[in-house]
Amino acid sequence: MAGIYIHIPFCKQACYYCDFHFSTSLKYKDELLQALVKEIQLQKGYLDGETIETIYFGGGTPSVLSSDEINLLLGTITNLHTVSSNAEITLEANPDDLDREKLSLLSKTDINRLSIGIQSFFDDDLKWMNRVHKANEAESSVKRAQDTGIENITVDLIYGYPLLNDQKWKQNLEKVFELNVPHVSSYSMTVEPRTALATFIKNKKQPAMDDQQSAAQFLILMDAMQQQGFEHYEISNFCKPGHYSKHNSNYWKGVKYLGIGPSAHSFNGETRQWNIPNNTKYIQALQQASIPSETEILTETDRLNEYIMTSLRTIWGLDLNKLNTIAEAASSQLNIAAQRYFENGWIEQKDQIINLTQTGKLYADHIASELFF
Repeated sequence: MAGIYIHIPFCKQACYYCDFHFSTSLKYKDELLQALVKEIQLQKGYLDGETIETIYFGGGTPSVLSSDEINLLLGTITNLHTVSSNAEITLEANPDDLDREKLSLLSKTDINRLSIGIQSFFDDDLKWMNRVHKANEAESSVKRAQDTGIENITVDLIYGYPLLNDQKWKQNLEKVFELNVPHVSSYSMTVEPRTALATFIKNKKQPAMDDQQSAAQFLILMDAMQQQGFEHYEISNFCKPGHYSKHNSNYWKGVKYLGIGPSAHSFNGETRQWNIPNNTKYIQALQQASIPSETEILTETDRLNEYIMTSLRTIWGLDLNKLNTIAEAASSQLNIAAQRYFENGWIEQKDQIINLTQTGKLYADHIASELFF
């Protein structure tokens, strides 16, 4: 099984914290779509004929696409690949795009899962982030989707920023639980270089993020999700039983995937490939039947470290037997490096599986980097 990711690099406006590749101009949307179709055709052999289990429209804001444009891309994929009859097909969407007409048209496509970028149910917070939608649209978009018959919904929430005190954070979570969605992705506000937020902080127009606040709100998040019956199956992802994101889970499990579009990444087990993050150059290259990408051949050390980084983030944990299939006796070396984290209660081991404890989840990236070969 394999997955396909399609990057739609358009947004109505730029969120202050975002460092993903996108454009706020839709001027060349038609040319970009034709380039995406061409890349799908040129990349036909990348996955070696494996059945496609997941398709994910990310961005940017893929909900700017019409249903006809979505069908064009899905039709191109199904003409060239074997797509599983129960494939998970996800569309990221902003709440303001999901009016009744849009949802009605989406229900006539093969999209069967929505990822809605809510981030907050407070207007002041959304304005601080420079989000397009309003708080009332966040709530109503989920209800409209459910009324349309789309039940497989995940919502995004952000915590750990100055406006969000613990009480407001708990109210955001309570609102999500009231909406009865089966999956939640939640992220600590991260200040990325070259974003508006980074500039505001540098110029003293905004305070820096508070690590202690983020840690406290992450603990609130984990406790609330557990009380509501959600499984914490990846550091930033929670779901009701059986509602894992198949697409994202496959990233963490090292399953092959093909990335289509400017800035998109691909992985086939042996190499990693990434496209140029420039719409104009991407379109021009594809018009010449050329894929504007770079490729890296993964070394044994690369594959060990990638497995450590991704597996430790998940409920399935780091399998020492699998580690040894990448490099002989790798588990012995890792156990030596991990000893202090066993002793301080940040990681635990059952049989051949190492998992982060709840406290360890606060330091996931640090622990992984310290265990790298």
